Amino acid sequence: MNNWLSALADLRNQGEPCVLVTIIEELGSTPRNAGSKMVVSAASSFDSIGGGHLEYKAMQIARDMLVSGQQTTHLERFSLGASLGQCCGGATVLLFEPMGQAQAQIAVFGAGHVGRALVPLLASLPCRVRWIDSREQEFPAQIPSGVRKIVSDEPLEEIDDLPGGSYCIVMTHNHQLDLELSAALLKRNDFAYFGLIGSKSKRVKFEHRLRERGFDASVLQRMRCPLGLAEVKGKLPMEIAISIAGEIIATYNANFGQHSASAEPIAKLLPASRRSLARH
Repeated sequence: MNNWLSALADLRNQGEPCVLVTIIEELGSTPRNAGSKMVVSAASSFDSIGGGHLEYKAMQIARDMLVSGQQTTHLERFSLGASLGQCCGGATVLLFEPMGQAQAQIAVFGAGHVGRALVPLLASLPCRVRWIDSREQEFPAQIPSGVRKIVSDEPLEEIDDLPGGSYCIVMTHNHQLDLELSAALLKRNDFAYFGLIGSKSKRVKFEHRLRERGFDASVLQRMRCPLGLAEVKGKLPMEIAISIAGEIIATYNANFGQHSASAEPIAKLLPASRRSLARH
């Protein structure tokens, strides 16, 4: 049985999402005390909250959260009786906390000045980043944690490997390559966000060329160009990077429904008699 704390660290290093399950309230006879923890990943579990059907049910709930991508914490009360196949007779409240959920898969095409300013910002967010360029010398010596550097003579081929729902940012050193990447992304049309660096005039030129290739207006509308938050002014690489990162954050907050935890208060999960005692 692996220690839950070591398991959390290992899963984080591997970039694998998991759920931390904690007993936060024990009432009467229970198999483990409050504070006991278990970590559940898609394929494994680590440590224990007491075994039996309670633990099986907790693992099931945790894995359902992983499948659905739930980001908020969840509280649930269990009576340890016949319905759970346990004879303790007490009750317990479990806290389910999603950990290490990668909220966005991001692909950055281009390792120029803006790319080098942007990628460290993205790496500090709950994201996984693919950083793609054909020019090895443009990448910094130290690549941030959570970023996969991809040196490819054919960056266009990397689009086939992107997960559906990716956040894609095109900012290469070559306008023709920008156009080909744009066309390939719009052809897939399964991205959560696609931003192309450039001016309004660049957008007009690209739209004209893409329409000639058969793309209709509804698809072209999905391309953000110019990209970034208009409220963030400035032309320095870091200023542009901050405006792009802000737009990415706003987009994935909307896509993933980021809210504060909405779990029921613990008091509501306790028996009425216990709630009555708590008020005195």
